[in-house]
Amino acid sequence: MTYPVPIVPGLLPAFGIVLMTLGPAPAVPADEAVLAKGERVFRNQCRGCHSLTPGTHIAGPSLHGVVGRNAGEVEGFKYSRVLQASRLVWTPEVLDRFLADPDALLPGTRMVFWGLPEDARRPLIEYLRHVGQQ
Repeated sequence: MTYPVPIVPGLLPAFGIVLMTLGPAPAVPADEAVLAKGERVFRNQCRGCHSLTPGTHIAGPSLHGVVGRNAGEVEGFKYSRVLQASRLVWTPEVLDRFLADPDALLPGTRMVFWGLPEDARRPLIEYLRHVGQQ
């Protein structure tokens, strides 16, 4: 049997004010399972051409700090003209579109990659965001 909990009419607004004075909710750490999957995707699909070390480029540029960065602007890497002229910012949404089909978003890019399914893109992007904040 359940019993109703009485609500005092004037209490709810006061409770809301108390919550507001406590400040914003703390940042929730990324789900460890999502990060682990993203790391596996990076290791299996990206590591052959990209590093996560700032300034270390392989066939592709370092992906350290890629989330939120302007496309085609990492110092020390020679990008295709298409990518340099794109004026894209690597937001999670743009990365998602690019990783789904790079040539569809930027025809003429030098990245030889056929794309990732959605269930791999989201964890990879979250992992890249997480690594870039460290």
